Amino acid sequence: MKEGTRLGHYEIRSKIGEGGMGEVYLAEDLRLHRKVALKILPPIWLRTKTECGASNRKHKRPPR
Repeated sequence: MKEGTRLGHYEIRSKIGEGGMGEVYLAEDLRLHRKVALKILPPIWLRTKTECGASNRKHKRPPR
């Protein structure tokens, strides 16, 4: 993502890291006039609430 890109009321300043769950950017909150860190998740992580709930239930251990 390029410096100056806007996401809602945030403006990207620079990339500060990346890992298995996405990229992290230093940004400015244009409403509060302060620096923030934004994590941008890859599309695979952006599922609907229903899908996430079903996935979580599927992997839970049964009660003892």
